[in-house]
Amino acid sequence: MNILRKVIFYLVILVSVAIIGVTMLSLLYDVNVWWIKTLDFPRVQCFFILLLGLLGFIFLNRHWSWGAKLLILGLVSSVGLQAYFIYPYTSLPAKVVPSINSDSASDASTVSLLIANVYMYNRKANAFLDIVQEADPDMVLVMETDQWWMDAIQPLQNQYAYHHEYPTSNTYGMGLYSRFPMLDMQTEFFQHDSVPSFHTQVQLPSGQTFMFHGVHPVPPVHSEHPDNAGEKEIEIIKVGQMITQEQQPAIVAGDFNDVAWSHTSRLFHTEGQLYDTRIGRGLYSSFDATSSIMRWPLDHIYVTKEFKMITLQRLDKFGSDHFPIYAELVLE
Repeated sequence: MNILRKVIFYLVILVSVAIIGVTMLSLLYDVNVWWIKTLDFPRVQCFFILLLGLLGFIFLNRHWSWGAKLLILGLVSSVGLQAYFIYPYTSLPAKVVPSINSDSASDASTVSLLIANVYMYNRKANAFLDIVQEADPDMVLVMETDQWWMDAIQPLQNQYAYHHEYPTSNTYGMGLYSRFPMLDMQTEFFQHDSVPSFHTQVQLPSGQTFMFHGVHPVPPVHSEHPDNAGEKEIEIIKVGQMITQEQQPAIVAGDFNDVAWSHTSRLFHTEGQLYDTRIGRGLYSSFDATSSIMRWPLDHIYVTKEFKMITLQRLDKFGSDHFPIYAELVLE
């Protein structure tokens, strides 16, 4: 029993030191190295590991040497740092996008939106169409659509009078479907010539208009689309700059391949005058739908100050590695 206790004790120390290191490295925002950027993702998981490490070390330690005190300091500091990033995405802080009751909202000024990364190799298109049918959104943004997926979800063209599609075989294809008129639709390629983004003005039944930006930038991992540019040059920052210049109500939505609390997303929020619909409502972790533990929020909906929110939901999985996200918003 004494040997087992020692093994567990040293294992707690080893894991604690490793996760403290991960926490500190994740703060190096100016280092443009893909594997350091990915350390931003598992903050929730790191928080709980650090908390368990702190409690385990306090329980198992018998000699409070300087080394033990330094480890406690590192654990407490790391728990605090991870909590700092996670806290806005709990139900504790104030909502930055105010809530509004559906009874108080004008139907003519309301727009519902469903966004979903369908996972290009997933073949459960009917399951996805069932989700769309049940949610009955006004707009649908689908990502990772190749030609097979475009053919499989062709019924959406009959359901939605306005649509725009750009299939690709590199997992960055997109499709946008709307009940409302989409004016001056543009497909842009901000960072890579094979990674599209959609930009259009949408007209509500009330006559009000807003800009919709659908994005799916490349992830901060080693791939055929390496992110060699500085932080301010990546796609979502450019979209934020567009919104600042347009000075119109706007919604930006999609699979950002980046977590809500990342440095990139916070720059996007600040420079683009946009507000994260998650803040004050919860994590709504949308990836990985195939894992019960390794999940984080990658699919986002940002809005400008003119919008209020009726509801935000994470819908059921349908075979993709992403959950769909559904939001109902009111333009005031």
